[in-house]
Amino acid sequence: MFCRKRINNMTKWITKIMVLGVVAVLFGQCTDRTDEAAQFFLKGNVQLKKREYREAIRYYTEALEKKPDFADAFNNRGLAKFRNDDREGALADYTQAIQADPDFGAAYLNRAEARLETGDAAGSLADLQRIEADYRDSTFFQTRLGDTYVRLNNPAQAQVAYDRALQLDPTNVEALTNRGALYYNQKAYEQAEADIRRALQLNPKQDAALNNLSLLLARREQYAEALTYVNQALTVQAGQPYYVNNKAYLLLMLNRDAEALPLLQQSLRRDDQNAWAHRNLGLYYLRQKQPDKALPELRRAEQLDPSVDQLYYYLGQAEQASGNQAAACEAWRRGDIAGDESARTARAKNCG
Repeated sequence: MFCRKRINNMTKWITKIMVLGVVAVLFGQCTDRTDEAAQFFLKGNVQLKKREYREAIRYYTEALEKKPDFADAFNNRGLAKFRNDDREGALADYTQAIQADPDFGAAYLNRAEARLETGDAAGSLADLQRIEADYRDSTFFQTRLGDTYVRLNNPAQAQVAYDRALQLDPTNVEALTNRGALYYNQKAYEQAEADIRRALQLNPKQDAALNNLSLLLARREQYAEALTYVNQALTVQAGQPYYVNNKAYLLLMLNRDAEALPLLQQSLRRDDQNAWAHRNLGLYYLRQKQPDKALPELRRAEQLDPSVDQLYYYLGQAEQASGNQAAACEAWRRGDIAGDESARTARAKNCG
């Protein structure tokens, strides 16, 4: 699976911490409770910068107990929860920050990211549109806008947003990585590779770019070289289910099936909604001459995402190996319509 990189919130965190330190001092001129809230807030910021997210959450919670309408504490606690993989908790905190301060632009931007990660692309777009007048010249805003349009299946608007992000900052690695993914999905492979390689020049440890370059190389059947890049991605994000799945696919292509199987199982334990992993597990069973096990995996992949590369080619193979030639031809027909050259060839050869 070709991957996009989320915006790195650390830049926003540092900026906000510097600004809010001044606000916290002003609180001390009001009441003892607001002064205590400010102190807990600053302690939370220190832990946030250190990536000690649970401690940061604890301090922000203390701040909110002292000052229940502390919008900045809600926002920063949301950031800590988001980085601690609590998407729903982050979303709730951002919403409370906005309720406490309806003009809190950073909270809208952060909530847009959380909404996108929880599958609410329409809500993400609404938040971004709410702050567009103030944020349209932010490269991070434009990157998130591009990501949102991708999820809304609007590649033209996504392209505009990514282009704008890179006009504002040509060194925006996330925008380069994500525009490269957009190009890849549009089968503009040369442009995709240019963006991915530029991203890696700027940040050789950009894990999504490393993973995506491995897939570009795999398209050219350079499987051994591709494997080196996905391994590098996994050194940055160990256990990331898409990278684990992509490594398994490369191992299958290198005839290292026994090594591939546990990786496919691991990937699906982490994310059983990944159509590509189901396709690859189906491919594994096909290679083991077990079409009865391949078919359920390939059909599951079709339910999740019928656009997965070569899905109908493999589905046709599994149907044919199970003795169902009519179903095989139907699968290849669907693949042919979708532009799958392998399915088209199989259909011409086997279906008259």
